[in-house]
Amino acid sequence: MPPAAEVRPAFHRLSWREFDALARLDGEEDMARRLRRAERSRRKLLIHTLLTEAAKTPSYEDRLPPLDSAWELLARAEARAPRAVNRLLTNPYTGSWVGYTIRLMRNGIDGVSPLWMHLGHAHAISAAAAIRAELDFETAIPAWHGNAMLPSLGMARFPGTDPFSSAVVRGADAQYSVSNAGTTVHLPDAPESDAPGWWGIRRVRSQVGTHRFSLWLDDIDPYRGLYEPIPPERLPGKELADWQRLIDEACRLIAAHLPGLARIMPVGLASLVPKPQVLFRNPSASTGEAFGSAVIGLPADGASLAESLIHEFQHIVLGGLLHLVELYEPDPRERIYVAWRDDPRPLSGALQGVYAFFGVTAFWRALLRAGRTPRRSGFEFAFWRERTWATLRVLREDATLTAAGRRFLGNIAERLGPWRDEPVPAEARELAAAAGLDHLAGWRARHLRPDPSVVTELAAAWLDGRPRPPVLRDTSELSPTPVPDGSWSQARTDLIRLAVGGAPQAPTVPGATAADSAYTAGDFLDAIEGYRQELAADPDRPNSLVGLGLALSARGPHPAGRALVHRPELVRAVHRLLRSAPRPPTVERLASWIGQLVPG
Repeated sequence: MPPAAEVRPAFHRLSWREFDALARLDGEEDMARRLRRAERSRRKLLIHTLLTEAAKTPSYEDRLPPLDSAWELLARAEARAPRAVNRLLTNPYTGSWVGYTIRLMRNGIDGVSPLWMHLGHAHAISAAAAIRAELDFETAIPAWHGNAMLPSLGMARFPGTDPFSSAVVRGADAQYSVSNAGTTVHLPDAPESDAPGWWGIRRVRSQVGTHRFSLWLDDIDPYRGLYEPIPPERLPGKELADWQRLIDEACRLIAAHLPGLARIMPVGLASLVPKPQVLFRNPSASTGEAFGSAVIGLPADGASLAESLIHEFQHIVLGGLLHLVELYEPDPRERIYVAWRDDPRPLSGALQGVYAFFGVTAFWRALLRAGRTPRRSGFEFAFWRERTWATLRVLREDATLTAAGRRFLGNIAERLGPWRDEPVPAEARELAAAAGLDHLAGWRARHLRPDPSVVTELAAAWLDGRPRPPVLRDTSELSPTPVPDGSWSQARTDLIRLAVGGAPQAPTVPGATAADSAYTAGDFLDAIEGYRQELAADPDRPNSLVGLGLALSARGPHPAGRALVHRPELVRAVHRLLRSAPRPPTVERLASWIGQLVPG
């Protein structure tokens, strides 16, 4: 990190003031535009590198024009209409395509289609730029299962053709067509509209006062996926209307409660990849290669969508920033607990999550302060501020952080830290704390492996009839394994979220048991008895182990509750060793014995 007052990566500059502002959620529109310009430059360099290296590969076939012609057509379009080329370079899926194809080429593999199809997508990009520049031209582009994509415009469809073929794109006097196997599809004057043989990329617009949001709902671009190309999944009309309604609701919430974010978000979030709804979940994802895009499952309501939009926007911003500034040294070790995943994470993934959920925390805090859905917003604010803070504290001690990384996390801490002292309704605070303990205990049970010598020592002490276990050793240095020991269900937290959201507790929550429903309803005696029965049938089940610990602890200090919540991996390992004894103990009895030395 240079000691000067600026970070100077390549030809794109970011002052320390701007760096700090982005970290603290105080970014401005111009900062987002500069991140987007940096991505555009990066993609242009990557495309040039790809085409240069591809010219040397023997796997590019003669079904498409030479790759040099794609670069030439792109240059013609840029000379005529620079904004047209910029539009294609800032299209999120140009980034996905070039990153994916470079990896294929360097690894000498094909991917989901022959390599020449992926390389040939350069012709589709240049053709789309030429159409936007209103050039006269003719070229050929790939057609995957009869679908010929013109990025940022739409897709010409030729059902029944070969899986991997080509289509000819022609244009003259601002009229354009795509032809394949004797069939010609004419592009409509407004390409985002559908026409015979043509699917346009649909756009959803929303305006809230002076805030204007415009999002493409891209369900057809083959490179819109996270890992590899995927076929089109056209949204039915009803779901399109649902998306419009929910986007309107989400934008109203963001504009009303986080107006600063509402100004910057439209610059950095341009396209959504809609996915089907997943009950009791709010799935979303993004990739640093597709700056400006997020994959999101159809949410249940506008607040859930607003949360997802903010979450993914934070990922997008950080992804762009990481292309300019090194915040950490590469380290793939999966070692860090995070509340938003069931597996250990490397520092890179944990940092992404901290920044994303910092934004989520800000959203629910704003809603709580405004008195909007106080039970729900209070729970979500209390949960995410504590879980994000816990991970943030761990990250700040990590040796792989650079000076810039420590500064970035320090800025987050300065903003997030005081929020932990803000008042939250008692019920929300208690439920959030229980949900946090639930997930952490389940993670410990599945990903921590106690020292075998400790397990053997405790088992021997139990068999000797000792009234108290030996002094327990510190487990803070245990290294987690990414391979989980057993499955985990989020059912208890799902039930809590249903309750605080105003919905009745439904027995149809996937994975929920009668004991889970009793626990989340506050019927702790019934929950205790239910978890005892579950453990009698399967003493290894992580959800039952932790559930019993939570239910016992909810009624007051209890040694078994302490052990099952704070050291479930140890109780589980010792109990496994004692199951072959003449009179094996119940999980609860063993946990009560171990829990004598577990701090509360």
